[in-house]
Amino acid sequence: MDITMKLGTQNPVVIFSKTSCGISHAISQLIRGFGANPVVHELDDLPNGHEIEKALMALGCNPSVPAVFIGKEFVGGSNEIMSLNIKGKLKPLLLKANAIWI
Repeated sequence: MDITMKLGTQNPVVIFSKTSCGISHAISQLIRGFGANPVVHELDDLPNGHEIEKALMALGCNPSVPAVFIGKEFVGGSNEIMSLNIKGKLKPLLLKANAIWI
């Protein structure tokens, strides 16, 4: 869990993903569409990816990816990110995290 939290809080936006996950790619593109440059950790490319995946599931991610951290806080998966976007709250969250500037 410690490595997951460390990786998740090192940048304004961090996405844990898998290379074969289309939803993860869509969430990454959504966030990039606001001008943010998320750090994406592909779990299937990491030697300790299985450990990180277990830690993400312990945080409540089911499925384990995508898992999104914004502003050093775990926000959630695709449902939470899409919900924030629909409610108009994703952009302010990215601004507050200094992930984007206007």
